[in-house]
Amino acid sequence: MPQPTHDLVLIYEPEQACRRLLLAGGCGERQALEISSYLAQSTDLALEFDEIATACAARGLSFAPVTLDEASARLENANPAHTLVWTLTDGIAYFRGGAAPALARLNGLPTIGSDDTLFALCQDKFRSGAVLRALGLPVPEAGIARNGAWIAPPPASPAGYFVKPNRLGAKIGIYADSRCETLEKALELSRRIFADYGDDAIVQAYVAGRNVRASFLAVSPAAGPGEMGAFFVDSGGDFQTMEDSMALYGDTGAGARAEGVYDEPELQPVLAVQPDADRSVREIGAALMTKLGLRDVFSFDLRVEADGAVHLIEFEVCPGLSCFDFRAYCRSQWGMNLAEAMAETAANRFFA
Repeated sequence: MPQPTHDLVLIYEPEQACRRLLLAGGCGERQALEISSYLAQSTDLALEFDEIATACAARGLSFAPVTLDEASARLENANPAHTLVWTLTDGIAYFRGGAAPALARLNGLPTIGSDDTLFALCQDKFRSGAVLRALGLPVPEAGIARNGAWIAPPPASPAGYFVKPNRLGAKIGIYADSRCETLEKALELSRRIFADYGDDAIVQAYVAGRNVRASFLAVSPAAGPGEMGAFFVDSGGDFQTMEDSMALYGDTGAGARAEGVYDEPELQPVLAVQPDADRSVREIGAALMTKLGLRDVFSFDLRVEADGAVHLIEFEVCPGLSCFDFRAYCRSQWGMNLAEAMAETAANRFFA
């Protein structure tokens, strides 16, 4: 095995650290647990740090997982010629991961992932949707409300609306009745979201169809839209709720999985069912790369209607690497497990 000559630094924010800060800021116990569950992939991926380190060592890299609170000191004296920074989770409001790529830039260090400005944009669904629509991408029209009052009302939508927190991911704040028919109900949901999480509510025009997750990892530096993976994600309902998400990952999900009370959603390649829709998804992915600047590692969520119409819902600069869908993508597209794919991606940035 070659002696490591370069360093891959993975920066992550633990669930427990986030939870402590939320509680110290006056957040309720239940809400702090739900919000911090967004960081569940850091809990799950920590179980594989040794495997990632072994895969990295086989490729001439050392692997250093570093918590966000330790990142500033760790990066301050890092050698830009031999260090690569990979940020595991984003965040500008309830989470702090967006600080990591900024710290890397401050210290002149190269990164895996998109520009740090996109770490802020992706966590504000209303603003990111406005940008994406301005770029000509098929994003549902939306409005935004705060605690029962409109900041910007949405256009009329004959199919109704879908209401969720504006700056929280991982299905946090998505309730069983988050799809609603009227603007009055949307405002009621915005009051519930504000009471639970103190967040604004984005009110999107509801679009029918099946849920699709598109994933991308530039294991090869030359990878492009052809190397994206696009899968239907069927969980048995029209959409996943907060409870569904918490049963899958991290501290809370571990118990549910151990007891066998929740099954992972089923994945089905879009190409196998609706090849025209698969082509549209890849065209959207190409536009996200060329127009918005997504790179290296990202995902985006869509709805695909029966007639092949595709709607872009949102994008993620820090996809859930440890999630079942991203693992399936690594296996199907790259023929690697997650640890191998991460190590190969980093090694190719240095040595390809």
